Amino acid sequence: MSSSSTSVVGIDVSKKSLDVALLPEGKSFNVPNNTDGLARLLEHLPQPGACLIVVEATGGYQRRLVAEATAAGHRVAVVNPRQVRDFARSLGILAKTDKIDAKVIARFAQHIQPRIVDKTPEKQAELQQLVARRRQLVGLRTAESNRMETASSKEVRKSIRQVLDLLKKQIERVEKQIAALIEANDDWKHKADIVDSAPGVGPKTAAALVAELPELGKLNRRQIAALAGLAPFNRDSGNFRGKRAIWGGRGTVRSALYMAALTARRCNSVIRKFAQRLEAQGKRHKVVMTACMRKLLVILNTMVKNNTHWNHNLPHEILDN
Repeated sequence: MSSSSTSVVGIDVSKKSLDVALLPEGKSFNVPNNTDGLARLLEHLPQPGACLIVVEATGGYQRRLVAEATAAGHRVAVVNPRQVRDFARSLGILAKTDKIDAKVIARFAQHIQPRIVDKTPEKQAELQQLVARRRQLVGLRTAESNRMETASSKEVRKSIRQVLDLLKKQIERVEKQIAALIEANDDWKHKADIVDSAPGVGPKTAAALVAELPELGKLNRRQIAALAGLAPFNRDSGNFRGKRAIWGGRGTVRSALYMAALTARRCNSVIRKFAQRLEAQGKRHKVVMTACMRKLLVILNTMVKNNTHWNHNLPHEILDN
């Protein structure tokens, strides 16, 4: 935490309310999670720059708070709820209420010093929500398609077809909106073109990475892999050597990369040879796929960083990352 921050503000976010704890002042209060409540919250906080506001990632309920606070000039960090809960257990705090959680979040921030989030431009937030909406609609389409396979009633099948037609139109509409947003932004369009040039990566994966991994091209290969949750962690103790496993990271990014890696194993010579080498070593399918996802992400990260489109004559330092 920066030395300029004298206070930590832990906020437990729920659908209807915000429980706030200030440290080291020891103050606590509660406001509604609505426009009036957010205005009251900002009035009661220390001056921008004099505090660090910390919230948990709560499935979207924190987004408006984060946007309002960053727009007001405050420094904000969004942390993993699991890490906060593990921290509470390490302190022997087993009780769980909104007020207690707010204090735990503040204490967690004091000890861990979480990373400050960058201010998300309005268009970036809109792109992220559109990509998320497309993912939701595709999930609904898959569920309805599965129901069609087991439905024998004529009327039920007719109903499912109507829903599928509606979902198809909605998905096409959202995809056009995503494409228009990316096309209107030179930086996004250039990044998407670079990513899309790699065999196995299509426009939908490129859009997902532009929206949900804006750090692409700005971090080193270890950092970008960890951010996506594709960096394996050791599990060793004494003479015991456990299996390495990935943990945490951005699940939506991994989902997009998984589909891209499946395609890349067929049409991308670099990923195909890499997968074949791992299979020859007896690696399981899941291990091979995770390694392919990581390699593909690292290659894309390096391409964006070097402002280089895919071609088979790319330098070995890019392809061999």
